[in-house]
Parts: sequence; C-alpha cells; structure tokens
Amino acid sequence: MVDQFAAREGRSRTSEGKVVEDGPALRFSEYARSLQAEDGVAPTLAAIVQAAAVDGIPNAEHAGIAVLSRREIRTVASSDDLVGQVDRIQAETGQGPFWSGLRDHVTVRIDDLQGDRRWPAFTTRAAELEVRSMLSLQLFVRDRELGALSLYSSVPDAFDHAAEQVGLLMASHAAIAMVGAQQQHHLEVALANRDLIGQAKGVLMERYRITADRAFALLVRASQDGNLKMAEVARRVTETGALPDRG
Repeated sequence: MVDQFAAREGRSRTSEGKVVEDGPALRFSEYARSLQAEDGVAPTLAAIVQAAAVDGIPNAEHAGIAVLSRREIRTVASSDDLVGQVDRIQAETGQGPFWSGLRDHVTVRIDDLQGDRRWPAFTTRAAELEVRSMLSLQLFVRDRELGALSLYSSVPDAFDHAAEQVGLLMASHAAIAMVGAQQQHHLEVALANRDLIGQAKGVLMERYRITADRAFALLVRASQDGNLKMAEVARRVTETGALPDRG
C-alpha cells in the first residue's frame, strides 16, 4: 500500500523534484482539494471566504461574497459582520468597487481607502469601519456576471499582484460553485415539473377517457389560453381534478 503522506509529498514536488513546502501555490492546491468535501453551494462559498480571509491570502483580515439580486447587493457569504456593513454602504451609495468591477468587468484594488477619490460617498463611510485596503474580484462565467469576492484589510497597501492572482483563482472556484448550484436547482425543478405534468396527464386520461397525447394537448391549450406556465396548469389539475377555467 502506498503511504498517503509520501504520495502527497510526491505530488507536492516540482518537476525538478523540489518539495513545495509553503506559499500561495501549495496552500491554494490544498484548499482546492478540500472543497470537494463540501456538500452544497453555501458551505462551499463559506469555505472559500474562510480560506481567503484566514489561510490563503496574506493581510486579508475579512472576506465576503456578494451577488447582484434584482439590482441590489446581497451578501451570500462573509467572514464577519464588517463585510455586510461594507456591502450595505455600497448598496446605499450606489458607489464602490463592487459596482465598478461589475460595470467594467475588472478586478478593483484599493491600496489606501483614505486617499482614494473614485467613490467619495463610499470611501468616507467605509473608512469609519477602519478599512484601509480592499480587493474586489469578479465572479463570472463566460458572459455572465455573478458578483464579487471581496477582501479587506485594516492596513494600507495590503494586497499586491500575487494576492490578486490567488484571489482570482478563488473567485473562479466560487463562480463555478454558484453556477453549478443554479444548474442543479434548475434540473431539480425540471424533474419535479415533469413528474407533476405526468400526474396531471393521468388525471385527465382517467376523467375523460383519452390518450396520453390528447391529455398533454389539453394541458398545452390550457396553458396558452390562461397565460399560465405548464407546471401551474398541471398543479391545478392534480389539486382539483379539472382544467383551470379560461380567462
């Protein structure tokens, strides 16, 4: 049997045989593998925030993930309360790195909040929370903008190019996890709707002594006439035993 520690050490060697003992690359590789143990999108995003704020990126004291939901900023994962407070300031002022990054599709770095003049309403209030440095990394897949992974520090010039590179990798994992959860949810809804439509067809077949194709056609017509989704028509049929009234 292969010793697990030896195998892990071997996989942590470079092509020249040197062991990568520490540093962002090794920490991120271990972090990426640990995400496989998380069940669901919420624990995965929480793990990413924890890794970013505590383990993965030097000088990051706080971290959070926010999304744009119905034109409003919504915090979906955070290391602590400060993250939500900063997100609320951006939501209330309509200014800040979240909005700029989302609009321009770029990573936004603030080296010193006290000297930054890009968003005066935001920086004035955020500085009161003793935030000096920020790094806002976009969450996206192809042409879909999902939100941002943001890092915060109480010291100026906290984040450099290396921090941006590791942060971008973490942001990509967060985006993939979010899209995967959305796709899983859509699949579950589709399967549930399919079962519901099947039940409704059975009700109509039994009541009117018709074929499955004819029952499906009745559901389609009721959906069109009533301007209702097919799943809603099916739900009403299974609950009442009849097609919904027109109009």
